[in-house]
Amino acid sequence: MAAKEVYLKKLEWPSFGEGRPVIFPPVSELEERISLCRAYMHNRGFSHLIIYGDREHFANLLYLVHFDPRFEEALLILGLEGDPLLLVGNECVSHLTVSPLYQAGRLRHERYQPFSLISQPRNSSRPLAAIFADEGMVKGAKVGCVGWKYFNYIEFSQPEKMLDIPGFIADTVRNNCGYDAVENATDIFMSPVYGLKATCSAFEIAQFEFSNTMASEGMIHFFKNFKIGISDFEMVQQYKYTGYPLGCHIGLKSDANQHIGLSSPTGGVIQQGDPCSTNLSYWGSNICRAGWVVASEKELPEKAAAYIRAFAAPYFSACAEWLKMLRIGAVGGEIYSRIQELLPFEQFNVFLNPGHLIHFEEWVSSPIYEGSLDTIRSGMYFQLDIIPRSKQYFSSRMEDGYVVADEKLQQELKKAFPDCYDRCMARRNFMQEELGFLLPKEILPLSNTAGLVPPFFLDYQTVLSFKS
Repeated sequence: MAAKEVYLKKLEWPSFGEGRPVIFPPVSELEERISLCRAYMHNRGFSHLIIYGDREHFANLLYLVHFDPRFEEALLILGLEGDPLLLVGNECVSHLTVSPLYQAGRLRHERYQPFSLISQPRNSSRPLAAIFADEGMVKGAKVGCVGWKYFNYIEFSQPEKMLDIPGFIADTVRNNCGYDAVENATDIFMSPVYGLKATCSAFEIAQFEFSNTMASEGMIHFFKNFKIGISDFEMVQQYKYTGYPLGCHIGLKSDANQHIGLSSPTGGVIQQGDPCSTNLSYWGSNICRAGWVVASEKELPEKAAAYIRAFAAPYFSACAEWLKMLRIGAVGGEIYSRIQELLPFEQFNVFLNPGHLIHFEEWVSSPIYEGSLDTIRSGMYFQLDIIPRSKQYFSSRMEDGYVVADEKLQQELKKAFPDCYDRCMARRNFMQEELGFLLPKEILPLSNTAGLVPPFFLDYQTVLSFKS
């Protein structure tokens, strides 16, 4: 099948609006998540889950009780009945009120000072073993440990026994309950097949649309104010960073740090004729673009003169095919194979999964991998994260968030968050009518930059399009 022709099209970037913040889930939303989690526990034979979090690995805690540890660590103990218990260090006691569940009196807490920073007071906490015992984690209990990663048989002969939580916690729970009674249960949250965070509710869609909108509006302001001859530190200020927590580091690669993968700004000067990539990621979103610091194709360096025809246009077409295939019931391995066909490795070097699930953290897991039989389901929230690399052409990027939602979920979103639903529909219409994408009816674009790929950073209004 021949690819659709790709054009360079000059247009005014549309305004879809920003909407109101959607941040704190209602108590009923959190109670539903806990209920679903307990159903998994019952089916797996777990009497308890312990969910670990720190400043970097916060997302499973945040999902379950809307609490993210600041400066230190935290541990949630969830039994099959009763209110969960959250262990926090000295400083996070004051942060407990961030949780609607805590404010409703449905989340117990205890100060466990070994979670605090070194040299802070540590003389008024019970031993961890005693806390665990009082919660019923003794001989006869079966405990699932949730960190941020689970393993498979390629990595370890007994992957369920490999825990990704600190040793002092793992040793204590194993001493209390016995080695064989403790397993890795992170998949309950993060599996692309059945994980709790693999599909989103209407509230989560609205929450992540808020994040995508805020990040994409920052990206729009960045492009509208892009300049040469200033430092990347100065350029990043054009993101109008709001203070909402970041899902990953802000990235900007230009002249000074081209040799550093995943680089943040380093103080280098933005120079005409260089390649450039940048991203802004708030919790639940990551907006990324890559191209060249030129105003037109004729200004590209000689080695990259064919950038549009040989690299950016095929990439854009592959992203469109990815979206076209992202239907409920589609098989992840088939999407993977199609992207490999459209973007041969020797030319595009796409090494990681072509697309993945995203939630509060930038990467949860992915049903799209070689040989995958995992299917696309309603509620899945994807990052269109296909990363091509070339020494000759640098890169291109069309990285935004998209939700797959059946009619029932779309109607739930429309009823609970009508403004969010309307923005998603307006983005769909723009992508199809102005840019020529073919989108399945279940695709909801969450970002105000969805489909917009400006290959020339000095002329952001010229974008790739299937319509001239």
